[in-house]
Amino acid sequence: MTDEYFMMQALKEARRAFEEEEIPIGAVVVIEKRIIARGHNMTERLQDPTAHAEMIALTSAFNAMGSKYLPEATLYVTVEPCLMCAGALYWSKIGRVVYGADDEKNGYKRTAGDNRALHPKTELVKGVLQDECAALMKEFFRQKR
Repeated sequence: MTDEYFMMQALKEARRAFEEEEIPIGAVVVIEKRIIARGHNMTERLQDPTAHAEMIALTSAFNAMGSKYLPEATLYVTVEPCLMCAGALYWSKIGRVVYGADDEKNGYKRTAGDNRALHPKTELVKGVLQDECAALMKEFFRQKR
């Protein structure tokens, strides 16, 4: 199972968000090639600005593992995490973060600049299925305008 396979699973979550009229971002947490948690944006449904896909997936993963740290896990998320989610990922000590499309407006890199917002031991992989991830976001916002 490859990064592309697990990003496709995150895209399934993003499509669920799209169908629920949420910003279409999806995430999965994987340990030993097994998905242990899933999440998609739920900010509108829950009326909670912190209910991002990454936060939902992380909370589920913490509960599944009975731990607040995930050094053996990989988070796959369709769009670059925002600064809030990057902070949560930092504190989780997650082993890897793999994302699809950059978020030039709200991604953590915009706020953090060249400073690394993730934990120093976290491996970062970007651009996996970038076109597919970006296309879903563009379609969502095209329909909203």
